[in-house]
Amino acid sequence: MTATAETADVRPSAITYLDGSRLTRALRAGIGNVLADQERLNKINVYPVPDGDTGTNLALTLHSILAVIASDVPNHAGQLLIRVADAALDGARGNSGAILAQFLQGMADHAEKMPRLDAAELAAASTCGSIYAREAMSEPVEGTILTVLDDFSRTMEEEVAAGTQDLYEIFAAALDSARKSLANTPNLLDALSKAGVVDAGAAGFVDLLDGIDVLLRDGIENPIGDFSPAVNEFVGEMAAGDEIDLKYRYCTECLVTSHAIDRRKLREDITALGDSLVIAGSHAKMRVHIHTNKPERLFQLATRHGDVSGEKADDMQRQQHLAHAKRRGVVVTTDTAGDVPDDELERLNIYLTPVRLHFGEQSYLDRVTITAEQFYDKLRNESVPVTTSQPAPGDFRRQFEFLNSHYDDVVSIHVTGRASGTWQAAQNVASSMDDAAKIHVIDSRTASLGQGLLVIDAAEAANSGLSGIQVAERVEQMKRRTQTYCVLRDLSYGVRGGRISARVKKIADLFHLTPVLGLRDGLVKPVGVFFGRQHIVEKFARFVARRIDRDKSYRLGIGHADCESDARELMDRLIQAVPNRHQTVFTRVGTALGVHAGPEGLVVAIQEYLPLG
Repeated sequence: MTATAETADVRPSAITYLDGSRLTRALRAGIGNVLADQERLNKINVYPVPDGDTGTNLALTLHSILAVIASDVPNHAGQLLIRVADAALDGARGNSGAILAQFLQGMADHAEKMPRLDAAELAAASTCGSIYAREAMSEPVEGTILTVLDDFSRTMEEEVAAGTQDLYEIFAAALDSARKSLANTPNLLDALSKAGVVDAGAAGFVDLLDGIDVLLRDGIENPIGDFSPAVNEFVGEMAAGDEIDLKYRYCTECLVTSHAIDRRKLREDITALGDSLVIAGSHAKMRVHIHTNKPERLFQLATRHGDVSGEKADDMQRQQHLAHAKRRGVVVTTDTAGDVPDDELERLNIYLTPVRLHFGEQSYLDRVTITAEQFYDKLRNESVPVTTSQPAPGDFRRQFEFLNSHYDDVVSIHVTGRASGTWQAAQNVASSMDDAAKIHVIDSRTASLGQGLLVIDAAEAANSGLSGIQVAERVEQMKRRTQTYCVLRDLSYGVRGGRISARVKKIADLFHLTPVLGLRDGLVKPVGVFFGRQHIVEKFARFVARRIDRDKSYRLGIGHADCESDARELMDRLIQAVPNRHQTVFTRVGTALGVHAGPEGLVVAIQEYLPLG
């Protein structure tokens, strides 16, 4: 498959085998073609949910393959397929990504001992892959990528049976069959017929084949990385089909690893949780995909079968709404270390990337698989170590890719980089993307409600029509106008989380001191102390009031770590102390601060308001 010896008279000379090198070039060419078309795939995504993310999910799945074929690839075809299948399984996203990963797993299992694949073995490997893909589904549906995989593989087998040995001729015939099969998908699936589109996952597979065909025929390989999902003829168009009432809200996935996973038992355990179930992978590693209303239950059940990692739960309701709304402009996103009330998330169309929370060996996605109420209940009643960790790079990439396909700019605001690696992780992902200039990643230099107020202000600025750069500049201005304070009435949680030394707690307990912590220049520092443990709400209100200029207007945030009545009293006192309020925000603080503050903590953020325009 070189661009010299195998290109003549508009088609290559006979190709009788594929080795690792040739397979690598073929995969790169096909992947480049899918990446170029990912926005169209998003727009025609109708089944099983019209949520506009098939192109993004396929792109993320294929990017994981690119990472392992970038260099030092084996020339052994079987070994290469094993590497590719494993990478696809690790990076698989969405229905189509999981099915494609399982197709590759079937090919790898058939060909793992073969240094070269001739026509018969390539056809047999493809057939094995299509069988694997169908078996991965709990309820296979015709008119999807499964049908096109079957038709493609069957044609390869038929060509071999007819005596054809030239892989180019076999591939050309199978590609023609796949194209016809794709065109027929609306006749097999009502949802496609009503929307007037073909199946998006199947279209992505045919894109992969088309890219390989161009390489075979003309020796041309699309360069990887030149494609932006937001810059083509589909910008601003709404997705195909109509919004539907979702029976299950979350597209949920995880990776299960063990020495011997029983696929049948795993399927039996989780089938009742939802629909669109796909279980892809080998006996040692399986990717589970399901649409469900109980992501946390999936992860719990999966732990019965092995170690669980890579948990994610995308809100298909929000994705579907966005895919069917004609959106451009600027969107704001943040991590869940920033406390933004649910009504503000909805009002301002703010997107969240969940922080990971760990109770001993049990992991959760903040605000997705564990609520603040559940968190504080566990914090009170369990003695296991509790920690948080930054979102995985894949979480940021998936969020940025999806938002980038619907908006001109993304402003991503994160918890202080001096206490967490979240901002740096988001920055690394954004800088590696094709449209890095359109993703503005900002270190808030604060956390909790201070971060939340910055996010709210930025979202209001975005909705007012400011550009991404202008919104980012405003965030930098508002950082200097935002102050965050916290009172910890029980320092044991701060000691357990490593933010407070045991010596400080011992001194505070000895003298009955209640410290006030503030976020200054991105660091948590002591900024005051109350003598005694009584009348804390009244003392905290006076402390904050002394730091307010009554002639200025403020956005005010009050948060509590599971002590709502005290927080309500604090809010009433601060409302009297701050006569010029632009907005008052009240919420229960989340897990990122709660891990260290513990139950009974109180948080106040004050932000001097700067009128827009």
